[in-house]
Amino acid sequence: MSDVKAIDTLPSSHEDELRQGIELLFYAYRDFTAEPDAILSRYGFGRAHHRVIYFVGRHPQMSVSELLGILRITKQSLARVLGQLVRQGFIVQQTGKSDRRQRLLQLTPAGIELERELSENQRQRIERAYAEAGPQAVEGFRKVMLQVISSDLDRSRFRRGR
Repeated sequence: MSDVKAIDTLPSSHEDELRQGIELLFYAYRDFTAEPDAILSRYGFGRAHHRVIYFVGRHPQMSVSELLGILRITKQSLARVLGQLVRQGFIVQQTGKSDRRQRLLQLTPAGIELERELSENQRQRIERAYAEAGPQAVEGFRKVMLQVISSDLDRSRFRRGR
């Protein structure tokens, strides 16, 4: 007679696929962030700095509250990171025209160059992967990643035609 407990503890092929997906995300993220991490360390920056530089670069004139909504970090955490980036000349803050309480963020020329340097390897990595996988796989990847994102609001940021 077979041991039922031993069978129950063996991973099913579906469970194996799920675990492999998790591992693939870990490995991909490790490799995706390795070169930018090395660049950031030259400035004494971390991944939070990279995220701020990336999103401000993608959305010039983004407000601090919009950035907080994307990053989902505390105001204190953002203030520390943003303060460093402003002091070191990578980001400028401007007062909103219609709402004087609003602080709008923009990369400086040095910030644009740093963002380019940080993103270039990542862009090339994604470009190679997309070319190798093909359009159908790219669309499948997009669908999977959209479903991994918890928030409908965040998913809406990636609607086609935006």
